[in-house]
Amino acid sequence: MPHHTAEFQYVTGQMRPSFGDLLARFEARNAQALSLPHWELDVAYGPHAREVMDVRPSEAKALGTVVYFHAGYWQSRDKSQFRFLAPAFNAMGWDMALVNYPLCPDVRIADIVASAAQALQKVAAHQSERGRPRPIVLCGHSAGAHLAIELTLQQAAAAAPLPIAGVVAISGVYDLQPLLDTSLNARLKLDAESAKACSPKHRVRSGAAPALFVWGDTETPAFHAPSQDMARLWQLQGNVAQCSAVAQADHFSVLEYVTAPDGLVAQKLQHWAHPA
Repeated sequence: MPHHTAEFQYVTGQMRPSFGDLLARFEARNAQALSLPHWELDVAYGPHAREVMDVRPSEAKALGTVVYFHAGYWQSRDKSQFRFLAPAFNAMGWDMALVNYPLCPDVRIADIVASAAQALQKVAAHQSERGRPRPIVLCGHSAGAHLAIELTLQQAAAAAPLPIAGVVAISGVYDLQPLLDTSLNARLKLDAESAKACSPKHRVRSGAAPALFVWGDTETPAFHAPSQDMARLWQLQGNVAQCSAVAQADHFSVLEYVTAPDGLVAQKLQHWAHPA
């Protein structure tokens, strides 16, 4: 398949022979994470069966809450596949909420964004009820990065915004129009109008929380330039943004960088918790 096609850039070209072993390691780490105490599993935030989240507090004095939205092109995967992230963020001093959301084609992408917004409100209420610190960092991977950015922009426009300290957007898709020409659209059911309407690239505004855009440097170019473009658009609106490619990382191994205790994400979390 020609490398310039959207199908290669977003689907076939992103695949790696190493994914099977890597995801198996993630599953082993998920089981280990789930054996730890203090989990609250499948906390409901809406009526749909997938409108649930897992919450695990930091055992140290918490700095705030990281809210995580998983990958899967809005049509697959589950929060349970990424529970290994929770202990890592807990060790950095943050409570963790991993969010599930309804999937296409059962719903449309706009509906998923609405569900994610409900989840964010639930996290804020849940943490307030338990006397946990209020600052929130939104974090998402691939389709989840799209959701995290959408929520950040919503909060920037809100009359009474939640205390969003920052957003970590990992290998995100911020312009959905190229997906019209891929096999992904069989389930997404986008047309030109809805693809543009669901693309946060066209709606970056001032007043948004600081953002960190990261991607793996072995990913296809479709995951390099959009992150750089979003950081530039963020800055043009007067917001704080940084972008960084992760050396020798692909679309899933990039998550191992995100959880590094001495990595850029850990540094940003500390900075956002204690801004100068």
